[in-house]
Amino acid sequence: MNIISLVAIGLIAAVLSIVIKQYKPEFSVYISLAAGVTILAAAVAAITPMLNDISELTESVRISGIYIEVLLKSLAICYISQLAIDVCKDSGETAIAGKLEMASKIAIVAISLPLFNNLVDIVTQLIK
Repeated sequence: MNIISLVAIGLIAAVLSIVIKQYKPEFSVYISLAAGVTILAAAVAAITPMLNDISELTESVRISGIYIEVLLKSLAICYISQLAIDVCKDSGETAIAGKLEMASKIAIVAISLPLFNNLVDIVTQLIK
């Protein structure tokens, strides 16, 4: 899917959600969720070839795979959690959205710990 199709899906879902919200507010969240999942699925499908290119590039440059792995996992956490946070905010659950935001930040830090360990090792070797 190209960006024009994704924007069209988003705009149609937004207008439909606004119209439905007047009559059945509980269905408005479902429309928003369905549109978000559809757009996210299309984005994931579009990124798959890029991941192969990144993998080939890191092999040719001899960059440790752990760096790319942490980067990609962090991006996935960001995108997925942002989708969930937006759905929570749209449904009026700002407290849950705040907790999800905090949990996603903690998850990114937890994933990044091996990089911090490598950095400490490098700095220790340079000091010696």
